[in-house]
Amino acid sequence: MGMYASGAASDSAQYNTVDLADVPVKLRTSWAQYSPYFPVAEYQSPPENCRITQAHLLQRHGARYPTASAGANIVTAVNKLKSAQNFTDSRLQFLRTHVYELGADDLVPYGARESELSGRVQFGRYSHLVTKDQLPFVRAAGSDRVILSATNWTAGFAKASNHLYSPVLSVIISEEAGQNNTLDTGGCPKIGSSTAQTNEWLLKYGPPIADRLNTQAPGAKLTPTDAYNLLSLCAFESVHQNRLSPFCNVFSQEEFEQFEYSGDLDKYYKTGYGQPLGPAQGIGYVNELLARLTGTPVRDNTKTNHTLTGSPVTFPLHRAIYADFSHDNEMVGIYAALGLFKQKVAPNPSSPDPNRNWLASQLVPFGARMVTEKLACGAEEYVRIFVNDARQPLEFCGGDKNGLCTLKAFVESQSYSRTDGNGDWAKCF
Repeated sequence: MGMYASGAASDSAQYNTVDLADVPVKLRTSWAQYSPYFPVAEYQSPPENCRITQAHLLQRHGARYPTASAGANIVTAVNKLKSAQNFTDSRLQFLRTHVYELGADDLVPYGARESELSGRVQFGRYSHLVTKDQLPFVRAAGSDRVILSATNWTAGFAKASNHLYSPVLSVIISEEAGQNNTLDTGGCPKIGSSTAQTNEWLLKYGPPIADRLNTQAPGAKLTPTDAYNLLSLCAFESVHQNRLSPFCNVFSQEEFEQFEYSGDLDKYYKTGYGQPLGPAQGIGYVNELLARLTGTPVRDNTKTNHTLTGSPVTFPLHRAIYADFSHDNEMVGIYAALGLFKQKVAPNPSSPDPNRNWLASQLVPFGARMVTEKLACGAEEYVRIFVNDARQPLEFCGGDKNGLCTLKAFVESQSYSRTDGNGDWAKCF
């Protein structure tokens, strides 16, 4: 299952290194979906007349190595650079002794610590909801890195409680093809891709970077795609080493912001609003969330695994804390199904809007988390949502100045999911 099992982050000295302190904030928050976790805003406590009665955490796995295919592309680009007979820029001299040490797909120790820290934070925030008979109910999608993120989270939660409360990972949902899974993308054969949009942007910002590097490393013959892969290596190597990779010094802040926009486009057009069937990926989770919020059985005909949701053992209702562990593309689909981060104008593949709020680094960094809280305010029940600690306005259900919607209005606002996507899910086949 990999190296970083429960408790990998429990040593206090390790825990204190979780911030990649030597990497400037502006830089590490411009790595799109490969940014280390950071809170986008300061968490807001509920109004004085309200008390939180339920918390639903949806979290992306922590920092990982590149996927196997991405890693192979990165190695190709690095080897091209290394093939240069000489370097005309001193920032490339490190390549003479550089060794590529990254694995593939798995969680890195930094990613384990991100999840462990989240467990500590969630216990601190919601400890009043916990008793020995009311432990968090924890599920994970079936990738090793997701499973290990879940178990590191439970370890952090337990440690924060001085091991008075030790939640366990109760359900692992298979990611095998053909399996229904609300915590992973899939099950929609006719969904499109983001390739056209990301390629259009790459062909605008990539050639100048490749040309510059080819001048600095004569004979390397790098392509714009190679430039993208080398930019990504800055992020991957930094989270692997827990310090700034020398590849980061090869690029300017402006070039990293161009890289960031590639990630923004990818998420928007892969499973976000720019993909006609993207929001359909989130329907199943939203319907499970509605079931938990209302204490009623799940009603869903999309990606829900009915064997699991049909049993009180694998899908209990009336728990106070739920924690689900997932992937970035699935979380984006869930945001879109809910109606979060709607854009007045779709991101333009040839020109980024500097004022956009669709930023992959703020939506789905490594360890990203969405928390849906249910609150009792007097006799009425309310809902509010945080994404990476930033309270969402919830305009779609009449959110007030505190981001509060009545539970009834929130449920009614989710007609897209309650109708299995207004026909969208049927278009998947």
